[in-house]
Amino acid sequence: MREVRIHDTLSGELRVIDPRRPPKVGIYACGPTVYGRIHVGNARPYVVFSLLKRFLDHEGYEATFVANITDVNDKIYDAARERGIASADLAREMGALYVEDTEALGLGRPDAEPKATDTIGEIVALIEALVGSGHAYEAGGDVYFRVASYDGYGKLSNRPIEEMHQGEGDDATELKQSPQDFALWKTRKEGEDTWWDSPWGEGRPGWHIECSAMAEAILGVDFEVHGGGSDLVFPHHENEIAQTEAARGRPLARVWMHNGMVELGTEKMAKSVGNIRLLHGALEQFGREAFLMWLVGAHYRKPVAYTEESMEDARRAVARVREFCRRLDPDAPAPGLAGHAERFLAALADDFNTAQARGVLFDWVAEGNRRIDAGETLGVEAFADMLWLLGLESLLEAGDAAAPDELQRLAEERDAARAARDFERADAIRDELAAQGWEIRDTPHGAQLVPLP
Repeated sequence: MREVRIHDTLSGELRVIDPRRPPKVGIYACGPTVYGRIHVGNARPYVVFSLLKRFLDHEGYEATFVANITDVNDKIYDAARERGIASADLAREMGALYVEDTEALGLGRPDAEPKATDTIGEIVALIEALVGSGHAYEAGGDVYFRVASYDGYGKLSNRPIEEMHQGEGDDATELKQSPQDFALWKTRKEGEDTWWDSPWGEGRPGWHIECSAMAEAILGVDFEVHGGGSDLVFPHHENEIAQTEAARGRPLARVWMHNGMVELGTEKMAKSVGNIRLLHGALEQFGREAFLMWLVGAHYRKPVAYTEESMEDARRAVARVREFCRRLDPDAPAPGLAGHAERFLAALADDFNTAQARGVLFDWVAEGNRRIDAGETLGVEAFADMLWLLGLESLLEAGDAAAPDELQRLAEERDAARAARDFERADAIRDELAAQGWEIRDTPHGAQLVPLP
């Protein structure tokens, strides 16, 4: 079992993943608030932590990946009101589209996808524990976490206490004992059509307590990796740490792992900013393989820019790998490139450096092509392993794609046209095949049809 190190935002250091109950590893990543279709920025943590689970499983760990769905929230109320529908109906609709859009990434589903609305009992129990221990208080039907009661507040984001504004709106200011206190339970307001009974009256949970309760319900406390975007460091993850440690006397997670933001232009991509590219549109335009190739080409902690140019570069990279896959023989032994494989896995073990691992993958492609050009026959096994760890295993399958019979007949007609020196007809057929997604190549054995990237 390989030692795997991840940068921990809390300590600022690389920390070894240290399972509580070896070889089991728990991963919790904060998922979307489902008030609209997700954009490519929302997809980054889904990809990062899905691939991290793959790598840990590959190395002999037993990883459980949990990604929640926030399906009750102010943003959902507001968006539903604009559309004139019930907030629960909007959450169901957008939750289903979130599953559909992420399913198109081809990475499988998380092991658990809890919803906030299915965890109300656990949320209320956690709030009761905080109220009972003096870490929280009721005011006007709301319940707030008393930040002054918890000495470690601010240790994740390292912000001065006077700069820790919760962003909960001026309507809550006069109810709080301190501006830094944050809501655990919110009393029902006019126009809010989803609520639950609680010891403090009708209402619904605050955002931060939802994730603490959902993570604990499935993984327990002191689990191995808590993840999400770097924009969640404060206040969301700072508040998760405070409320769980205050209630349970133990850390929520051992490593806090944050991915960088996806940028469109010079700003982070966000629905609230309005500069978004929806995931399903990006996948339709460029394909899942190019999208994944683009994401793994950047270290997860770094910001990454979404541009037409970067996606076209990724598409060309996919075409190069797909072409190499077509040259491999599934019945031949794997190439003797053990050093490349070790470098690839070592890169992933050292703060999950997919960018470096991708570089090794292309070193392998270059070496493999050189060997094939020299007359060697190379197999697929070890290379297939690499592709699977980057979510790109479908590139091997593309090598087996067969063109429909009618296109094969067109290719034969082109051969006949070329033989008759009717190059105008031959070129027209070539263009027709390209329009239908196929490239025609002339080989010593006749024309070969190859899917375009």
